[in-house]
Amino acid sequence: MKYFNFDIQIYRMKSVTVSELKQMIDNKEDIQLIDVREPHENDICTLNGLLIPLAEIPNNIDKIKKEGKVIIQCRSGARSGNAVHFLEDNYGFENLYNLTGGILAWANEIDPTMSTY
Repeated sequence: MKYFNFDIQIYRMKSVTVSELKQMIDNKEDIQLIDVREPHENDICTLNGLLIPLAEIPNNIDKIKKEGKVIIQCRSGARSGNAVHFLEDNYGFENLYNLTGGILAWANEIDPTMSTY
């Protein structure tokens, strides 16, 4: 499985916290949520985003909106950060936000009943 490597320290990406995401969902804002985890991870817990595993991102560019807020999430924020970098650097996306802390932060701060791994 191929993952994308980037020097995170020299690049500042846009991000949202889980509290901000919850507010967007509660306010029914027009956002796209993309989950870059693997299917077996999504089976354990989910925020009901569009599942596109990180390695499949290059084959699914057409499924990612170029307009409006697109929030990319994973377990902790690392893989989603890689996805944001890759999409911005290679496809010119300007509307992407990394979910800080990923689904673990969601379970910790928003829904403590959520299963984690």
